[in-house]
Amino acid sequence: MSSLPRTLNVRGETVQLRLLNSGDRDAILAFARGLPQEDLTFLRIDITDPEVVDRWIASVEAGVRTTVVATVDGEIVGYGSLNRNELDWFRHLGEIRVIVGTSVRRLGLGGVLAHEIFTVAKESGLRKVIAQMAREQMGAQRMFEAIGFSAEALLSDWVIDPKDVTHDLLIMSYDVTGFSG
Repeated sequence: MSSLPRTLNVRGETVQLRLLNSGDRDAILAFARGLPQEDLTFLRIDITDPEVVDRWIASVEAGVRTTVVATVDGEIVGYGSLNRNELDWFRHLGEIRVIVGTSVRRLGLGGVLAHEIFTVAKESGLRKVIAQMAREQMGAQRMFEAIGFSAEALLSDWVIDPKDVTHDLLIMSYDVTGFSG
């Protein structure tokens, strides 16, 4: 994380990467509220809810979660988050969550954010990073496959959406110890 904050060029777009901080509450809410409903449907937490964002920021400040935000012209356009598990037998695992706004999709920013999270995971001593998604989230699956994740498990009817419809949960993983970044 010593490389943050930093500015980089992502396919012609100037992007600033930095760690999420308590001053980002309103910017995260604005980013979340600008996402299409289909993106919000399968998020594990409702990031459009101010109380949820407050808990997220508190978990960052407590060191349970590390979140790297991507900004363009001062506006948050995406984030990558590494969530550590507090259970002793899962202490070697971290869960990655990456989402980018519609205005910057197809630039490869999701992969850039994932790379930052891998670096954080490696620096934290984690051995494996997982990503969880509904089976229907083909774009997320392709992005994670492109950066080296592989399917680990498919759990039938493990996700329920806001309309009470169940979906299969896909768990993908990546061996951090093999990551060279």
